Amino acid sequence: MHDVEFTSDGVVCRAWGFPPESDALKNERGAPITVMAHGFSATRDMGLEPFAQRFAAAGMHVLVFDYRHFGASEGEPRQLLSVKRQIQDWLAAVAFARTLKGVDPERVAVFGTSFSGGHVVEVAVRDGRVAAVVSQCPAMDGLAALTNVFRYAGVLMPLRLTGLSVKDLVCSALGLGPVMAPAVAAPGELGMMTTPDALPGFQAIASPDWRNEVCARIALLTGLHRPGLKAGLLPCPILIQICEKDSVAPTKAAETAAVRAGDRATVKRYPIGHFDVYVGEAFQTVVADQIEFLQRVLGSQ
Repeated sequence: MHDVEFTSDGVVCRAWGFPPESDALKNERGAPITVMAHGFSATRDMGLEPFAQRFAAAGMHVLVFDYRHFGASEGEPRQLLSVKRQIQDWLAAVAFARTLKGVDPERVAVFGTSFSGGHVVEVAVRDGRVAAVVSQCPAMDGLAALTNVFRYAGVLMPLRLTGLSVKDLVCSALGLGPVMAPAVAAPGELGMMTTPDALPGFQAIASPDWRNEVCARIALLTGLHRPGLKAGLLPCPILIQICEKDSVAPTKAAETAAVRAGDRATVKRYPIGHFDVYVGEAFQTVVADQIEFLQRVLGSQ
């Protein structure tokens, strides 16, 4: 593993690069690469390295990056979660990956999990050259996710977050500092995610530097992010991994995205919760399915 960096809209994004540990997928142009980034408020050092190591052992280059405003990457204000900017960062990361020594630029895969599991659909569609997509426990429909929040948290929580969001936007317009909201919290407390497994799920993978907060404005905008609607435009195969006990990302939205993708979609279902994919036996199962998919798709090109 080594440190690399690239720019996205003039801002430095920092990443880890993992070289392939075997020549199993190498051809005369080089080896494939999988580009990875995390979900809502999370950073590259929160459970992604084990996936990257397994992909590298299978013969792939891997690039794991932090979004602008988060983790080791630059960007102010800190903890600003902008879907538009994160998609731009993805596209910049994919373009950068194609320039790396030993990489076959026509065999680039994108791996997203949770919030970024939806991002990678839009990234592949907009890029047009991505060769494979891995979408793990994906948030495919922000409107469905918002409806889910009303279901498990009631009406008061979304109203409180809306108030913070408006205050954050007003402060931003006036040039003042951002207004923050917790990314996760225990049930009944204020937070963007407050299912019973959300806080312990994050704590199980959290790095020492992870900040449990985001600029509150994202609460007003999440419902507009519906990447699953674009699944029918995918230029490549996609693996959609659905956690059947997912409390955060509605499974129906992932299933609908798979239907839209048609014969380009491979769907795997697991009897686990949203946060279980990063640890233990569940991790071993989902990563094995990912490697089989990536080797099958990327190795055939």
